[in-house]
Amino acid sequence: MPSNIELLPPLNAKCVRENGKQYYVDALGNRFPSVTTILNVTKPQEERDKLNNWKFRVGMEEATRISTTASRRGTQTHKQIERYLLGKNFDCPEASRPYWESIKPVLEEIDTVRLVEGSVFHYNKSYSGKVDCVASYKGVPCICEWKTSDKPKESIERLYEYPLQLTAYLGAVNDYYGEYGIKIDRALLVVAIPDREAEIFWFEPEVMQEYWEKWEKRVAEYWQRMGNR
Repeated sequence: MPSNIELLPPLNAKCVRENGKQYYVDALGNRFPSVTTILNVTKPQEERDKLNNWKFRVGMEEATRISTTASRRGTQTHKQIERYLLGKNFDCPEASRPYWESIKPVLEEIDTVRLVEGSVFHYNKSYSGKVDCVASYKGVPCICEWKTSDKPKESIERLYEYPLQLTAYLGAVNDYYGEYGIKIDRALLVVAIPDREAEIFWFEPEVMQEYWEKWEKRVAEYWQRMGNR
């Protein structure tokens, strides 16, 4: 477990869902769309076609089963990771054990934990979300995201829009927690896979800046679409 836990003050927010969209509302009533909602609304048609083709190929019932199973295992694994990072004892459910065993060696390199499953708002850009973790990996401060998969991703191209999620959370953390001396410019994405070590994707500042510019365009597109409705 991490030897150093220095949690930042939490941003109290509640999650609400309306018409298939997710929002976070802060204590003052500010309500912003989540990162995932913005990405879903502005998803390129090519990506929508890929998803629809997959559903057609495997069948709607099987597609729903796969998605539900993936969501459940992801939630369970996240809970295990959260308890570990906060120094709490836990018993690992059998269903999530393969993913836990995969990612545990990476977690042993995590220290100086500042935020775990924390709500974040970017008030200037008008979006919100929940970041998996802000901590140091091998001594370097970064944004961390944990994913699960039944097979390796093998390349950044197969991460789809995960890097955009990372840069969105990075921007929100810096925007909200800047007064606490937080300035993050690197990100870590870890994919837990059964029966093998987790995949590690490390993003340097130059790459994160490129993704940030893409993310800004997606946010602008989202609000443009909302304004036209």
